[in-house]
Amino acid sequence: MTQKKASLDVKALARDVRSGSRAALARAITLVESRRGDHQAAARELVQLLLPDTGKAVRVGITGSPGVGKSTTIDALGTYLIAQGHKVAVLAVDPSSARSGGSILGDKTRMAQLSASEHAYIRPSPSSGTLGGVAAKTREAMLLCEAAGSDVVLVETVGIGQSETAVCDMTDFFLALMLPGGGDELQGIKKGLVELADMIAINKADGDNLKRANMTAADYRGALHILSPRSEHWHPPVETYSALTGNGIAKLWQKILDHRKAMSASGDFAQRRREQQVKWMWSMLEQRMLSRLRTEASVRTRVKKIEAEVADGRVTPSLAAEHIMELLQ
Repeated sequence: MTQKKASLDVKALARDVRSGSRAALARAITLVESRRGDHQAAARELVQLLLPDTGKAVRVGITGSPGVGKSTTIDALGTYLIAQGHKVAVLAVDPSSARSGGSILGDKTRMAQLSASEHAYIRPSPSSGTLGGVAAKTREAMLLCEAAGSDVVLVETVGIGQSETAVCDMTDFFLALMLPGGGDELQGIKKGLVELADMIAINKADGDNLKRANMTAADYRGALHILSPRSEHWHPPVETYSALTGNGIAKLWQKILDHRKAMSASGDFAQRRREQQVKWMWSMLEQRMLSRLRTEASVRTRVKKIEAEVADGRVTPSLAAEHIMELLQ
C-alpha cells in the first residue's frame, strides 16, 4: 500500500512538472539530488515518466575562466532569448562546491534580469563533491526542466578540467568564453578546451577593449586552423561580443541555431545525442556501484579493511580492486 501511494505521488509530481509549476520543478530536482534510497528510486521513476516530454530543448554548455563574465553572458543571453519567446533554464556543474561551501550560482544577483523573470529557472549544482555525481544530477535536472517547458537549457561549468568534458558530453553546443588579450594569453589556452568548443566567443568587446578583442579573435581563428574540428560538418567560428552592452548576443544565438541545423542535416546531432545517452548510462552505473560501496554496512566494513591492507603495503592496489569487485557480485 505504501509502495502504491509513493508511486501515485510520483505520478502527481510528474503531472505538476508537466504543467510548468516552478514549485513542482524545484521539488522534483530536490528529489533527484537526494541520496536517500527511497528518494533515488522515486526519482528514477519520475524521470522515466517524464522522458517522453524531453529532448526537444536546445542544450548549450558554457565555460570560461573566472572573470570572463559567464554569469553576465548567461544573464544577457537568457534575457534576449526570453524576449524572443523562449523559456530558459540555467544549471551549473560545480564539482568544487563541496570544498568551497557553495556554488557560484548561489548568488543569483549575478543574473539580476534573468532571476527576476518568470520565464527563467536558475538552479545551482548540488554539493556532492564528486564530478560524476554532480554531472549525473545535472543531466536529470536538465530533463526535468525540459519536461517543465524549458526549450533552452544553459549549463554552466563552474569547475575546471574534467567538468568541461562532462558538460560537453551532456549538451548539443559547447561555448567557450575568452577575454581580450595578446599573444601571451593565447599561448596559455588549453588545447583540450579549444578542441571541445563549438564556438569561441571573446567577451568585453566594447570601448577601449574593442580593438584588442578583434585582434584576439583573429589569433584564435589562426589557432583553430591547425586543430581538427569535432565534426567535419561544422568549423567552430570565433566571435566577439559584449555581455555588458548586449552587442553581439543575437549573433551568438544565431550561430548556435546554425550549428543545430548543420548537425541535424548531417545526422551528427542525433548521433551525438545517442552517444550522450550511453555515456550517461555508464556514469549512472559507476555512481550506483560507488554508492553500494559507501552505504552498505557489511560492504563498507570489508572495504575499510582492504584499504588498510593497501595502505600498509600488504596487498597491491590491483588485487585489492579485484577483491572489492567480488564484494559487488
